[in-house]
Amino acid sequence: MYDLLKSLCDIVGPSGFEQDVQRFILNEIKDYVDEYHVDPVGNLIVKKKGNSPDFPSLLIAAHTDEIGFVVKKIEENGLLRFEKVGGFDDRILLSLPVMVRSEYGPIYGVIGTISAHYVKWDDPKRIASHRDLYIDIGAKSAEDAKEMGIKVGQPISYGTEFKRIGKNRVIGKALDDRSGCALLIRLLKELEGNNISHGDIYGAFTVQEEVGLRGASVVSAAVQPDFALALDTTPTSDTFDVLMKGTRVLGNGPCIKIADMSLIAHPLITKHLEKAALEKNIPYQMEVFMGIGTDAGAIHMTNKGVSSGVISIPSRYTHTPIEVVDLEDMENSYKLLHQFVITLDQLKGKTFLDT
Repeated sequence: MYDLLKSLCDIVGPSGFEQDVQRFILNEIKDYVDEYHVDPVGNLIVKKKGNSPDFPSLLIAAHTDEIGFVVKKIEENGLLRFEKVGGFDDRILLSLPVMVRSEYGPIYGVIGTISAHYVKWDDPKRIASHRDLYIDIGAKSAEDAKEMGIKVGQPISYGTEFKRIGKNRVIGKALDDRSGCALLIRLLKELEGNNISHGDIYGAFTVQEEVGLRGASVVSAAVQPDFALALDTTPTSDTFDVLMKGTRVLGNGPCIKIADMSLIAHPLITKHLEKAALEKNIPYQMEVFMGIGTDAGAIHMTNKGVSSGVISIPSRYTHTPIEVVDLEDMENSYKLLHQFVITLDQLKGKTFLDT
């Protein structure tokens, strides 16, 4: 799981610029699925044909995009102005390493900040808007930057290194939601040739989740599933920061979503996830957190409506360049996903009134 996560997270792929991520995923799973296509929006949709009529169809979604930036202007001195793509806290931007996907490959840079020696002349409470900031890529002039392959409109991601910390945790950018992508890739591979009963399974590696669940909003109309499940991360609440309440803890297992700002999860899904966890002694947490949304929020309202839920992978410092995920949580999230899929026949024909 570590190697797959590292490969996924190292790719530059902010919302709207997910092509390299989709190419990597397609190369990973094309030999393990029966059908695949990329829709007009950019979603990679794959199908694993069912082998049992006792199972309903299931759509599993994980978003491929990450928060990032886009080059807005090249200044005469070679510094780059940028615009944000996705949700950021401007307080964290100063002096961060970044990576630009240029015409000639990755270009490394840093978001500039004033030297500490100037602080005594500055307002220490001032929070600089991203529109006042710039990226230094080592260019001496605009012409120098252009010769390096830089153009207006190119995507930028954080430039932090993916690596292990502690005994069983990883740190890096884009774990939201390359973690979910890794789980879905693993499931599609392990269903192949293992004689596991299941219905039609559609995997949707979606785009533009971070800017409004845009890719997911067109997926269900294309595949018309009976049920849907999103795989995503959720911010933990287990540090000593003043707003933390200890309701989602890193290392305590996957979260089964009850509600967020985009979705009140369907009780058929949440109850079946909880049952699956209990039957296999998988540690889990129940999640009520109104500060986020997931692809399930878009999917459940599209087409005729889809009974939807979410498996959430706990993550510290979400939407920063130093997101932290516990690999044991990843393993237990996969176990929960797998158990949910192979027991989905228990939901065939059931509705909201059966809960």
